[in-house]
Amino acid sequence: MSSKWSHGGATNVGSHNRDFDDAEKGLYDSSAQTLAALPSPAHVSKRSPIHIETLQLPMSPMVHEGITPSANVPVLSLSWPGPEGEKPTKPALPRLSTTKRRWIIFVLWFNTYRKFFTFVTLLNLAGIIMASLGRFKYAENHLGALVLGNLLCAILMRNELFLRFLYLIAIYGLRSWAPVCIKLAVTSVLQHVGGIHSGCALSGAAWLVFKIVDIIRHRSIQHKAVIAAGVITNTLIIISVLSAYPWVRNYHHNAFERHHRFIGWLGLGATWIFVILGNTYDMKHGVWRSNAHSLLSAQELWFAVFMTVFIIIPWVTLRKVSVEVEIPSPKVAILKFERGIQQGLLARISRTSIMEYHAFGIISEGRKSPHHYLICGVQGDFTKSLVADPPKFMWTRELKFAGVGHASAMFKRGIRICTGTGIGAALSTCIQSPNWFLIWIGSDQERTFGPTITGLIHKHIEPERMILWDSKKRGGRPDTVQLLKDTWKSFGAEVIFITSNMQGNDEMMQGCRAAGLHAFGTLWDF
Repeated sequence: MSSKWSHGGATNVGSHNRDFDDAEKGLYDSSAQTLAALPSPAHVSKRSPIHIETLQLPMSPMVHEGITPSANVPVLSLSWPGPEGEKPTKPALPRLSTTKRRWIIFVLWFNTYRKFFTFVTLLNLAGIIMASLGRFKYAENHLGALVLGNLLCAILMRNELFLRFLYLIAIYGLRSWAPVCIKLAVTSVLQHVGGIHSGCALSGAAWLVFKIVDIIRHRSIQHKAVIAAGVITNTLIIISVLSAYPWVRNYHHNAFERHHRFIGWLGLGATWIFVILGNTYDMKHGVWRSNAHSLLSAQELWFAVFMTVFIIIPWVTLRKVSVEVEIPSPKVAILKFERGIQQGLLARISRTSIMEYHAFGIISEGRKSPHHYLICGVQGDFTKSLVADPPKFMWTRELKFAGVGHASAMFKRGIRICTGTGIGAALSTCIQSPNWFLIWIGSDQERTFGPTITGLIHKHIEPERMILWDSKKRGGRPDTVQLLKDTWKSFGAEVIFITSNMQGNDEMMQGCRAAGLHAFGTLWDF
């Protein structure tokens, strides 16, 4: 299977923003012509085409993955391919039944993230109800442990070191023997551990409210300092949890960082005070204990210790590093850093040491490579400043965050499809493994992204292992699901990883589900 390299350009899904960046506009314009021409006869299939009609979805309070919660997506029609540049006629296409379409949408909406969130929240809610009825003995003496146990679990699910450990166990433990169904299930768990993070954080705050209410009920025998510490801790934790609401996180990123991070740190400090005061005051005798045994034997203390350790670990690896900025076009900045990186990892970068961190996919030729690259598509103030005022130094954590693409090492063969700047998250996998096929859809890719990125592609990926679709030259986007179906068969793929804007992600996720292809879409939950 071969494809002709198009002298053009494309874009990046590196940051959290779900909207189009400049290099991606037009790729999924509902008024744009949908082309069916495929780069190779190997992609042609005479089976009946599928018609997927995407629907508007309900807004989710937690995470948007695979489904657009508040936007209609254009109809995706898969038709028989004709000559390149020729507008295909629209045959009478068989449609999925309404029930089938709605079921696909529900299954993608109620993904593993929401399953985790629902399970964790309901489990803790059941515990709170039982404790309020006096039927949960453990909670009577260890309310603080239930609070901090949930918060520790929430922290672990977002800790770089812990997640890298989980990926390490999954990759080396499964790739040589496990059937595809197990690998897919484990990959889904790794991608959606954010549901545990959100569920445990919310549950920890709920248990904390329950504990404070219990303390206030017994205020006649409780010291005022303990009550005050509890109320302050409660307030700070609740503010930190609520600031992570997706609407705040996605559209007011700086406000999210200020409250979730700094108020969270204050909450951790208040937690320490609350734990020490609560476990050294003897309510029965109304005195402060002078020995440390009661404190050291308290479960709450050790939960607080591990919370602190796992919060500190990523920041210990914080470094100010030199960076070279290449600006091949006003739409994109290419950042070049020293040292090679393994595939599937994300870098968080900032101009300052503790504020305004943004995540981008890492492009690298391998661990032994002297450099790695980030593609930053111009979207918000941060990425615009990279073009307007290129920095010479950036702050980053040397301990990189594992994205779902890191799980590609588990599979024998797969497809990495991306649009625009999504190439930043996808390219390393295809460069470092000959068993992955690259499909990159963009507008005027070579001119937009420059010689560095196009050079890496041509140097490491054979023509028969990639499709580079220039929507500007071809006059529109391809039928992405048909393209994926044909590549799936000809390449013998086991899985598809999608990196695209939300609209493109929705089309492909729904189409792959209808076609029975195993696919993992883009997450906006960093």
